[in-house]
Amino acid sequence: MLKKLILIAAATAAFAGCTTMRAKDPAAAPAVAAAAEKLRVAMIDPTPEALGALVADDLSYGHSGGKVDTKTSFISDLMDGKSDFVTITITEQTINVIDNVAIVRHTLTADTNDSGKPGKVSIKILGVWQKQGDYWKLLARQAVRPPQ
Repeated sequence: MLKKLILIAAATAAFAGCTTMRAKDPAAAPAVAAAAEKLRVAMIDPTPEALGALVADDLSYGHSGGKVDTKTSFISDLMDGKSDFVTITITEQTINVIDNVAIVRHTLTADTNDSGKPGKVSIKILGVWQKQGDYWKLLARQAVRPPQ
């Protein structure tokens, strides 16, 4: 039993030595908020250039209905009108920046016209932004329906 406790203690000490504390960077939050606002505008009036500049090449975007988009399919759906935002309102936004990663949460309320069919949507969004060079890019996004 003592040998087992010593092994557990050694493993715990080794693991603790491998972890590092990450510094929060609230000073970066305005730059992340600006990038998120540019994405909101680009989703209403999309261009491949604007979207391409804001979205990471490795984007993984999980929709509330279960579909998962890549950068290519996300931009394509916006450009083709399969996903068409007439208006987007963002509320309850929080931003937490740790090193070169930002976690952005908000509620998105929108009027849509997906494939020519008018609709309304209200979803909770988790966005993971990564600083790549001098720019913040959306790396991952997950949408969920709010609780009833």
